[in-house]
Amino acid sequence: MAIASRGLKNIRTLAGRVDPGALPYRGYMQITCLEMEKARRRAERSSAAKRITEIDLRLQEIEKEKQQLLDALARPGARPVSRLPGIEVRPAAPRRAAGFRIRY
Repeated sequence: MAIASRGLKNIRTLAGRVDPGALPYRGYMQITCLEMEKARRRAERSSAAKRITEIDLRLQEIEKEKQQLLDALARPGARPVSRLPGIEVRPAAPRRAAGFRIRY
């Protein structure tokens, strides 16, 4: 009968069998990570709230501009509010069909 050879793989150790309660630094590290995530989420939340406020203000401005334009259109012979006096729209100059030319 042959004797089984024993090597490094057969040595019994206590690695991996440590009680998690015996390592308090792991608990503190988890608490630290949770606090850091909490701080990031608070910053993200305040940023989102600021963006929502800005969007709401812009929506109110849009409604005001829309109402001004509708009021201007309701009056007969009135110009729209967005057009400035003295600025007239002119048609664009006709383009040549020859395309791009370089003269030397």
